[in-house]
Amino acid sequence: MADFNWCHGPECHERHTQDRVRGVKGSKVLRTRKIKLNQWNSSGQWGFFCSQGCQNDFWKKHATEIVAIAPRTEALETPILDPKRTTNTYHYGMNDQYSYNRTETKIEVDNTRTNDIG
Repeated sequence: MADFNWCHGPECHERHTQDRVRGVKGSKVLRTRKIKLNQWNSSGQWGFFCSQGCQNDFWKKHATEIVAIAPRTEALETPILDPKRTTNTYHYGMNDQYSYNRTETKIEVDNTRTNDIG
């Protein structure tokens, strides 16, 4: 396995940065960035893209083809228990002179039904 990948951004070689300049005087080029693979990026997208901009460019250019690999024709669902809402009053300021209410909703997965939906 190679210890590097070339950036897959379709416009990476067109970005005007000094680290992309290669060649000898009179025949300079802008080159796609080389990505050194390591334990942090070899199993994710940063092993293939040098920046978020290059990743976004790739996605914009190839989105339809990528989605065609595994098209989604139905919505996915996760069964949950009825959500529980609690309202708490919080006090703040000197001598707790101010207060506000905050409603929080706790959503839990219903593990008894997780295998029923597929």
